[in-house]
Amino acid sequence: MRRTRADIRIGLCFLVVAFGAAGLLGAVQPATGVPAEVVQLTQFGPALGVAVAALLWPRRVRPLLAGGERPHRPGRGAGRAGGLLLLTAPLVVVASAGAYAVLGGDAGPVRPEAPFALIAGAQLVGACGEEIGWRCLLQPLLRGRFGTLTASVLVGAVWGVWHVQVFARHPVYAGAFLLAAVAMSVVMGWALDGAGASRLLLAGGFHALVNLGMLLLMDEEDGAVLPMALFGLSCLAAAVVWTACGAGRRSGPPASTPAGGSGPGAATLPVITHDVR
Repeated sequence: MRRTRADIRIGLCFLVVAFGAAGLLGAVQPATGVPAEVVQLTQFGPALGVAVAALLWPRRVRPLLAGGERPHRPGRGAGRAGGLLLLTAPLVVVASAGAYAVLGGDAGPVRPEAPFALIAGAQLVGACGEEIGWRCLLQPLLRGRFGTLTASVLVGAVWGVWHVQVFARHPVYAGAFLLAAVAMSVVMGWALDGAGASRLLLAGGFHALVNLGMLLLMDEEDGAVLPMALFGLSCLAAAVVWTACGAGRRSGPPASTPAGGSGPGAATLPVITHDVR
């Protein structure tokens, strides 16, 4: 009960700071001269939320940032899931851009104004500024209570609403964006479950790859509804595949024991069903 109350306070504190700081950072960005194409300062709102929560509840926040309470996968399984996660990002973008081109849309490639290396590096840093909050704090905070899938959906919904600027767009655009946010959260939730401290770079890498792909290939930032709708559907398809694999992994056979080795003293063979199949 005491931990539940502390977790509620941590979650609320994080969200208040993440939303408030993002608003302030977005307001001051024009004065800084930093192009939004390079990085949006609002992305560091969640990082500030984590910092405040860590100052107030260090003993609880520290293990959450280290991977939560779920046992870590063996190194090979974590590496495979992380590789598949990073591969999913360009597949989703290419699928949505390809469908957009088939339907007559103007699908990339677009040459950005700033040097691409600068944009790529800044996008990764900005994505990590977001993901340290959403995937490294809030996800494990909710996962222990609701499980991987439900926690991922909840985090994705809050993550989508946090992008308040989308609600100034067409309702279909906003709905498609929320669908994409929830679906991407589900993909990352399954891929990073048990990944430990490597979650930040993997989540940030996935997020940055998606942002870069959309920047180069799509014009959804102009408010066009069709590319955002196609992107949302592509993300949904990826989430369905990852959920099917994750559910299959959870329902797989239990770890075996050596022949004749039942009972408390028997050695248990390592569980390998944490790999994404």
